[in-house]
Amino acid sequence: MTDTIPGIHHVTSIASDPRENVDFYTEVLGLRLVKRTVNFDDKFTYHLYYGDETGTPGTILTFFPFVGATRGTVGVGQASATAFVVPPDAIDYWLDRLDDLDVDRDDPEQRFDETVIPLRDHDGQPLELVAGESSVEPWAEGPVLAEYAIRGFHGVTLHSADPESTAAVLETMGYEREASDGDRVRYRAPGDRASVVDLLAREGPRGRQGVGTVHHVAFRTATDETQREWRERLTNAGLSVTPVKDRQYFRSIYFREPGGVLFEIATDAPGFTRDEDAAELGSDLKLPPWLEADRETIEKQLPPISTRGETA
Repeated sequence: MTDTIPGIHHVTSIASDPRENVDFYTEVLGLRLVKRTVNFDDKFTYHLYYGDETGTPGTILTFFPFVGATRGTVGVGQASATAFVVPPDAIDYWLDRLDDLDVDRDDPEQRFDETVIPLRDHDGQPLELVAGESSVEPWAEGPVLAEYAIRGFHGVTLHSADPESTAAVLETMGYEREASDGDRVRYRAPGDRASVVDLLAREGPRGRQGVGTVHHVAFRTATDETQREWRERLTNAGLSVTPVKDRQYFRSIYFREPGGVLFEIATDAPGFTRDEDAAELGSDLKLPPWLEADRETIEKQLPPISTRGETA
């Protein structure tokens, strides 16, 4: 089997109003809405996927927008920030853009010789823009000029309740310790994108899941076979891993690492073009076969959303 995980597949978070969510991630950050479907465990709630043109693994940020849900608290036992890559010369562009659009942001800071812009979305979700290099090509048809556009994930920050045990899990998955800066330790996978995990070892209040927090972090594996092998390997390491679950666009296994963060390992295939052409991604509500009989009822319950060029 492949001895390492190449990087992050996707990050899934909790939001409030789905229309505000679409507006922020498509109109402000310039990502493409590549899939609109529903939460398979709560069919009257959207599951929205954003990424590059085709939703390449390593670019995908997804949301469960629970209308009226309680706001969460970012803290210990959670992924505390999701970071995107922007080109090295794009920092001034993004500072101006965020200010022009009244986005809540902090001043740029230096971290491991990288320039980072911390910001929050409309729900207070912590995000970062990191100046760096990426193998990902940006989506060229969004509102952000392609030369400055987001190029997938840089990585995530984990605020672990048990940093040593979390580090051991990351190392089992093939991440290597790269550097440290105070209470932040950087681990990196060998892939060509979305390869960074920063691990925090600091005191703080326990996080509370809700609007504005990360639900889980998903890591990549190439095939169903390697996923089965990872399930066996992680189970043998003492972790409680779920059976394989069919998520239509990938297959998934889940486990909670000792520091409190819910991890997933997702397959790269079959991808988001299995039920839509690349040019039409995100245009229509897509349901798994077992929910198609309920389509009319589901569509009546979901609030309308639209992207550029569409009418809600």
